[in-house]
Amino acid sequence: MGHIRKGILGGFSGKVGTVVGASWKRTMYMRSLPKNINNPQTLGQRTQRAKFALVINLLRPLTAVLRVGWKRYATHQSAFNAATAHTLANAIVGTFPNLQIDYAKVMISKGSLTALETPAISSSGGNLTVSWDNNSGIGNAQATDKLLLAFINPAKNETIVRFNETERSEESFDLNLSRWVGDRIHVYIGFASEDGKEVSDSICFANIHVV
Repeated sequence: MGHIRKGILGGFSGKVGTVVGASWKRTMYMRSLPKNINNPQTLGQRTQRAKFALVINLLRPLTAVLRVGWKRYATHQSAFNAATAHTLANAIVGTFPNLQIDYAKVMISKGSLTALETPAISSSGGNLTVSWDNNSGIGNAQATDKLLLAFINPAKNETIVRFNETERSEESFDLNLSRWVGDRIHVYIGFASEDGKEVSDSICFANIHVV
């Protein structure tokens, strides 16, 4: 039942017919009641739910690095939600129910900081090495920029993230992945400025064979 507070011409609260009255910051407003959904299992709805589940399963283990890598897009939403929106829009392929992640289009960071120069990956004896040329001083690149890394192993449904451990000037990063020998993984690499205010677009090395 609705309640009129200031006479017939005043605002009201509660439900009257097909509308609901309420107030927010002393402003009265009303909205229509949502229509009943006769079929909540349409193909479009099931497709969106499946896409969302895929993306959340992928990104949740990356939360810590996404907070840094998508910080610039967290003005009206969280960094995680910004990364989620990008992944939903760009990195899902296939048709329901055969939807898949296009790992090459996933990004752990997005911004205008100068990216890595001539990045490379090698693997031997269960150790994986990420290397690059030190391009400090080119564009807005600084020697103290911090490396952002993510390693995703779909076969084992495992993810490793590393950040703030290595600087641009060091030109390489090593990680023991002996548990993943024989698997194919996806590696994401980016940089963040020392103060965390600027980040680079991340790049992806997809389907790296760990040997």
